[in-house]
Amino acid sequence: MSDNILEIKNIFVEYFAENPITGQKQIVHAVNGLSLDIKDGEILAVAGESGCGKSTLAKAITHLEKPLSGEILYGNKDIFKMKKQELKAYRKDVQMIFQNPYSSLNPKMKIIDILKEPLKINTEYSDIEIYNIIKEKAEKVGLNINLLNSYPHEFSGGQRQRIAIARALMLNPKFIVADEPVSALDVSIQAQILNLIKELKREYKLTFLLITHDMGVIKYLADRVAVMYLGEIAELGSATQIFVNPKHPYTKALLSSVPKLEDTKTERISLKGELPSPSNLPNGCKFHTRCPHCMEVCRTCSPTDFEIHPGHMVKCFLYMNK
Repeated sequence: MSDNILEIKNIFVEYFAENPITGQKQIVHAVNGLSLDIKDGEILAVAGESGCGKSTLAKAITHLEKPLSGEILYGNKDIFKMKKQELKAYRKDVQMIFQNPYSSLNPKMKIIDILKEPLKINTEYSDIEIYNIIKEKAEKVGLNINLLNSYPHEFSGGQRQRIAIARALMLNPKFIVADEPVSALDVSIQAQILNLIKELKREYKLTFLLITHDMGVIKYLADRVAVMYLGEIAELGSATQIFVNPKHPYTKALLSSVPKLEDTKTERISLKGELPSPSNLPNGCKFHTRCPHCMEVCRTCSPTDFEIHPGHMVKCFLYMNK
């Protein structure tokens, strides 16, 4: 039996967007042939710059964005081929914590009603049963039940994110997608939310997909790390493998950008140019336009996954040609 809770197989996600200069419609290639297995009970972090496709991947997993092709398997069933009742069960099992805790909460609803809503829609619990569930989950995330008759604007950013986390827990999910869950918060509050996520994972035996650009957050929370670049996984491995022995030039550049308090001899790697537009992808290796080790083969051919060590994969010709 597979120990994967979710299996993503060669998905492509594209959508149309308006060019801000010409006003013409253009195709945005957000996710490009991505495959990834998410293991039951782990925190898998997906890292990369803004625009690399992380949030689009999160939306595809939560059935908010439909892939052009490929499969996302949950219980060996493609989520985009599920019948209505199967999809309803999937949505109960897979919840999402959004990046901005203010915009993800309805400003016209009291918090108690926001937390009631998933239970009212998806269960047949009585009012007292719903109240008890809300009380339990609110206390678990550090919210005073007596404050829940207030509106979202009456809470701080950290409190609003705790509310968003409580809402994600209401239906006792198995898997939570957390899209930049602390990036909009003050640093002191970030630490509290990260500790809360760790505690909830342990207590409820949850699986997390953590979407973030912050390598410090990843180092603290993640069991495994997938480094994403222009809709592809450039490198995948355990957190130890990625932080101690990174292989892909892009991974090395990301890690070199993390501020360090101690005096180290780690050289800062500056990448040339900016992330290419997903509407105009480079030929060959997607990273070759910025790579300090670019070879001729990188300009014309796309590398495939190469296993450096068990569980440590890299998509780079530097290792495939050895």
